Amino acid sequence: MLQSAIINSQQHVGLQKLSALAGMVHSSLGPDKKYKFIQDDTSGDSALVCSCFRIIENLEPTCAVGQLVYETVQAQQRVYHTGSGCLLFLAGAWSCAALDCLQRGISVTHIISAMSEGMDICSDVCRKSSISIQDLAVMLSERCSAAPGVCITPRVSCNLQETTKVNHKTLNIGGQRKVKLSRHFCETKSEIVSQALQPHPPGLPDIAHIAETLSHGCDKAMKLAVEAIQLQSDDNQQDGCYPVFDINKMVTCVLPGLPEQHACVVQGCIVLLSNEQASVAHHLKEQHLRVALISGDLSHTYRHLGFKMSAGVQSVGDQLNLARLSKEDEWLDKVVKLLLSLEVSLILTTGHACESLIQHCCKHHILVVEKVNSSILRTFANSTGVVPVTYATQLSKHCVGTGVQVAIWRDLSSFERKSLTAVRISTDRNAGLVTVILTSCIHGKLQALEDQFWACAYRLHHALKDRALLPGAGGTEMLCIHRLHKQVEYHREKDTGSVQHSGTADLYRSVVLRLMANGLIDYITTVMVNTGAFSKVKAWTVVSQRLQNLNGHQDIAARFPQLVLESDKEAPAAASAMKPDQKPAVKIYDNLSVKLETWRKALDLVFLVLQTDAEVITGVGQKNEENLMLL
Repeated sequence: MLQSAIINSQQHVGLQKLSALAGMVHSSLGPDKKYKFIQDDTSGDSALVCSCFRIIENLEPTCAVGQLVYETVQAQQRVYHTGSGCLLFLAGAWSCAALDCLQRGISVTHIISAMSEGMDICSDVCRKSSISIQDLAVMLSERCSAAPGVCITPRVSCNLQETTKVNHKTLNIGGQRKVKLSRHFCETKSEIVSQALQPHPPGLPDIAHIAETLSHGCDKAMKLAVEAIQLQSDDNQQDGCYPVFDINKMVTCVLPGLPEQHACVVQGCIVLLSNEQASVAHHLKEQHLRVALISGDLSHTYRHLGFKMSAGVQSVGDQLNLARLSKEDEWLDKVVKLLLSLEVSLILTTGHACESLIQHCCKHHILVVEKVNSSILRTFANSTGVVPVTYATQLSKHCVGTGVQVAIWRDLSSFERKSLTAVRISTDRNAGLVTVILTSCIHGKLQALEDQFWACAYRLHHALKDRALLPGAGGTEMLCIHRLHKQVEYHREKDTGSVQHSGTADLYRSVVLRLMANGLIDYITTVMVNTGAFSKVKAWTVVSQRLQNLNGHQDIAARFPQLVLESDKEAPAAASAMKPDQKPAVKIYDNLSVKLETWRKALDLVFLVLQTDAEVITGVGQKNEENLMLL
């Protein structure tokens, strides 16, 4: 207790900053996205954003906690392209819970242990409440063919008696969660997700129906994702195989100046070229081209990451600049001769190409395409037999492939002040490569549209990869809150019923678990408020009523409340009086693996800041190391 008093006598600045940063993105949660302007007072530049990730990116936090938050959100966005708002909100809510615990005199060790138990509870709930997409597809097809107003409940794999029973044995089904704290927050495979995955039964799900439940308010973006997977399926048609959405074979191309309804999905890779390069593409169209792939910059100064300069070597002389120019000219001459000898007509590079080389190549009708995604480069390599090289001077006849075609897709000169031409690059083989064209007359909106599309695409990708989904619109969170409350009651009964046991640890656990549950409630109610159909007080009231219903009812329908979609005007009585021509509301579902990793990243972020604060305040030594969890 003395050590706890020392900790509590100081301010945990890190947790406070984490909570403050999370508070700035509350309005970006939920399906109803609101666009916001972020303006730099110094430069006057502004950005149009509508997601948590873009808000944090444009704020450019400079403090240590802010940088840690940015890296965490960036890692989440890079892997999943969705869930950043939920991650940061829960990190802020659970950091407030940790601060509350510290003020109550609970040690850092007890906080980490109890919150880890709470995460185990939530993970167990997700595993048991997951729904296979095969069962969901059957339910959705039945729902579409049923009469309007008929409510069909999804079939779940969990046993109701098993999920409502909470004791120490039940909580350890999946084993104790091993906490790994790292400022890089690398993706880890979830053992709970693998337990939920089972071989799919005969018959394939309707992708359009599954996608509709995962759109989360971005219907147009999800429609493009469905078109993309359908094109990939046409290219790689295999009867009886489970559908796969290969994200690595998809790329986006944004076209400013065109209305949003011109968005579409096209086979092949669409790239934008200048007039000079477009003239080369015109010359090469309808030809089978020899292609070279460069994984890096196409310039004489480029060196890969493993390259090391000799130490202590310096170039001294009055003709230094002339020497550099002569080296560049020598390199250009060597590369152009090599390309001509190998009869290369197309070069794809993941990096930049020097302007002088592009000009030389244009004179010889060689098309150079810069900044090609590395996954797209691999797709071309697999379909053409080309071996990518790091430097152009490494090219040989064994590294050059054939079977690539170039075609003019659209001339955009009439829509933009700059002269641009969209060119499609494709292979003779059906490689499943598709490009999603995103358009808007508002330049600042293009990035938000691209983010929304990738969020939908990755949700659909992970749904097909996991072959399981979770009840959405607050359903899974409600089940987790219900289980956390049950565990709080269990610890309280254990504390008061045992005479021999001191009960201190169980008392602390009940406090921490209750505060974790409050964080989930705060998340649900915030999303409800952001829909515009609830006040904060009304949202808390509705959630409290639903939690009471979960305690009193054992039917499956009561276990999956779609809170976010319901308002005062959409009470159960009104739903039963639905008009004959009115369609029932679409059920919302969430990704299993994405939600689990989002929650874990949020809790690991809290643990890292909590322990760092404690180390700064108390130091690390033999007297107090028992109160800290070693990294």
